[in-house]
Amino acid sequence: MQNNFIYLDNNATTPLDPRVLEEMMPYLTDMFGNASSSHRMGKQLNAIVEKGRRQMADLIDANEEDIFFTAGATEAINMALQGFPGIAGRTMHIITVQTEHPAVLDTCGYLESTGVEVTYLPVDGDGLINFDKLRGAFKNNTALVSVMHVNNETGVIQDIERIAEIAHGHGALFMSDGTQSVGKLAVEASSFIDILTFSAHKFYGPKGIGGVYFNPRLIMKPLIYGGGHEGGARSGTLNVPGIVGMGKAAELAALQMNQDKERIGKLRDSLEQQLLTIEGAKLNGSQEQRIYTTSNIRFDGVNNEAVLLGLKDICVSNGSACHSFVMEPSHVLQAMGLTKDEANNSIRFSLGRFNTEEEIKQTVYAVKKIITRLRAMAF
Repeated sequence: MQNNFIYLDNNATTPLDPRVLEEMMPYLTDMFGNASSSHRMGKQLNAIVEKGRRQMADLIDANEEDIFFTAGATEAINMALQGFPGIAGRTMHIITVQTEHPAVLDTCGYLESTGVEVTYLPVDGDGLINFDKLRGAFKNNTALVSVMHVNNETGVIQDIERIAEIAHGHGALFMSDGTQSVGKLAVEASSFIDILTFSAHKFYGPKGIGGVYFNPRLIMKPLIYGGGHEGGARSGTLNVPGIVGMGKAAELAALQMNQDKERIGKLRDSLEQQLLTIEGAKLNGSQEQRIYTTSNIRFDGVNNEAVLLGLKDICVSNGSACHSFVMEPSHVLQAMGLTKDEANNSIRFSLGRFNTEEEIKQTVYAVKKIITRLRAMAF
């Protein structure tokens, strides 16, 4: 990256792949029209939009007519949960997990205020749900189970295929927040997922564009009205450059997913192995069921805010980007059994396509140096 930062916060957002930017440029300049217009430019842009839809559908093994564009995963999650069939005017029960992203948790909180009943499943010390507890949570009116695929703070991967099987066996539908997995792991949406949400800027596409896959059997109530775009599912002028960018990012992700996994995984493992040699350093979350990009490490007795300030131009995180300016311990880590102090001693390192061995070397040196200094100051 041509700047002064070492960027290890790819779970918050990834840099835009230069190949994606190149693909987008004509639609930010000359081809600036509205894809819903009836003139020739509009029709050409509509064809480009449908190409992006196909590229996205191919990435997640879905039919293109089941992909709907949004401004990002947060809108997609709200669209899915608030627009779920029959959510209004009846008593309904939803099962989700305590470690979900705030976009799910806060939307479920809103739905509770409208009369929807929500069960928040606990997780074990590795961040994984217990299947027996999941089975025991079902009620006669359970309509939906919503479990994220990859946790944004720990990288822990839930067995969503097994969870979907259990949900379907109890007559419920299955939804997954795929924000941290789509574009990084193979996801076959049409095989077992009823609703899947995603966002382009998590897999080297632009910000401001995301989407949702709906099982074709579902008729969703719109969250946004006016204009009837996206088949009436989501009104608003289409973000053509964003759709082009997400489509290209999806195409690139499909082509080099295995290559990314191998290279980034080696860098992550190298970083992690070296940092865990620091006295009092411990890994948070499952070591086996975890995505190759992410390492969440606790440094006992060292406040993560102090570490972040000391690292200066090395970009890491103390939790979800949505709450990064709020001095509250991670709800994810606390749900896993960590105390508030332990959660506040934890740092997330999330790697991506453009990180290098030299950056890992510099990061390890800087982290060891700042932790040694902070511990010396404490005595």
